[in-house]
Amino acid sequence: MALELQQQLRLTQQLIMTPQLQMAIKLLQLSRLELMEMIFQEMEENPTIDEVADISTGEADDERPDVSPEDIKEVTVEDNLQHEIDWNNYIDEYSSSGNISYEPEEKDTPQYETFVSKRKSLDEHILWQLLMTFPSSEEEAIGSIIVGNINNNGFLTATVEEVAEMSGYSIETVNNVLSLMQTFDPIGVCARNLEECLLIQAKHLGLNNSIVTDIITNHLTHLQNKNYNAICRALKKDLKDVILAADVIRSLEPRPCHQFNNDESQYISPDIFVYKEGEEFVIVQNDDGMPRLKVSPFYRDALRQDSQVSGNAKNYIQEKLRSATWLIKSIHQRQRTIYKVMESIVRYQREFFEKGIAYLKPMVLRDVAEDIDMHESTISRVTTNKYVHTPQGIFELKYFFNSSIKRVYGEAIASATVKERIRQIIQNEDKRKPFSDDKIAQILKQSNIEIARRTVAKYREMLGVLPSSKRKQL
Repeated sequence: MALELQQQLRLTQQLIMTPQLQMAIKLLQLSRLELMEMIFQEMEENPTIDEVADISTGEADDERPDVSPEDIKEVTVEDNLQHEIDWNNYIDEYSSSGNISYEPEEKDTPQYETFVSKRKSLDEHILWQLLMTFPSSEEEAIGSIIVGNINNNGFLTATVEEVAEMSGYSIETVNNVLSLMQTFDPIGVCARNLEECLLIQAKHLGLNNSIVTDIITNHLTHLQNKNYNAICRALKKDLKDVILAADVIRSLEPRPCHQFNNDESQYISPDIFVYKEGEEFVIVQNDDGMPRLKVSPFYRDALRQDSQVSGNAKNYIQEKLRSATWLIKSIHQRQRTIYKVMESIVRYQREFFEKGIAYLKPMVLRDVAEDIDMHESTISRVTTNKYVHTPQGIFELKYFFNSSIKRVYGEAIASATVKERIRQIIQNEDKRKPFSDDKIAQILKQSNIEIARRTVAKYREMLGVLPSSKRKQL
């Protein structure tokens, strides 16, 4: 059998992710803060990107950029970049501000964090109290090891034997230091479990060797399930005394050091605002702090003067100019796409913006995708980590997409509206006789909402509400 080489012409189709498409997709799914961070990083790495510092003063202060009339086509894989680019026309086109402008703040205002002093950590707070007792060198060494093994809630995660082994001192000495540190503020710190934490707090309140400590020591499970009758039989106490003791235990803090949590607050900066002016809703994009970009005229002129630019330098400038142009175009397209999606949401959910969550309609990604002629995946990227400020509050764009719940008669209702209705029913129930999930389902059916008991239980858990047996109060 002879081997030979042959040439064949074959026509195939395949998807190609062009650099421009990749950048457009990446920018779509970024939040506003992530986008600004990326822009500033690109401005540092790409010398051909300049920020427009001179803002026209002819505009009124309340004038908003008009971005709605322009129809923007979704970036597809067919938008390939030609190898030969007319940079003179291409750069001039995308160096202009267009219909969307990114105007920096008129003046730099101090950030809120500038005025907030540093919070003392839990370790510093406990060590400070230990040093105030003028400890010996061995007590200070043991205390440092104990502090290093305390979690965020204030519980000691290491055993006394492990602390003794790490410090090299006796178990009796470690117990003495631990007993001292368990009297520190906040009360309950350095406890090894929940039971010990509650007992330390009860002792601090002068309730040692009382019905409160008996319940904590032996009947926490019955207390959790609110089985007061079992506690009465075991302790041979009246129901009234057990209920009073349960109220005292309920007032204790199961996580004594939660206020020392150093997690920084994450402030939401809306990407877009929706205001009502007269009978119409106005959509305004949040451009505060967003730099207004343009291609550097210095490098643009350098390309036009071919004789003064070497081959390697010209290739470098072309690559950076191409990247800058793609970035500016992708940012413009991202802002216009968000605007079009929000415009469609306002059309679908107009009653929500006027009257509140009770009027939220069922809506899926396909509804908006068909309305603005884009793919569902694009709508999903646009609505991820994007927030809108509305007359009803601040919501993530994903919030407006809900599954539908059938009604006994009439149109379907959004699942978010049903959750809110369940929350209101539980909030207004008799605390002595809370509604079961089945009873809530019956109440909803009387309100023309057909929903199964297990669905009520699922929504109740999503709302963080306990079952009826644990909501009951005597």
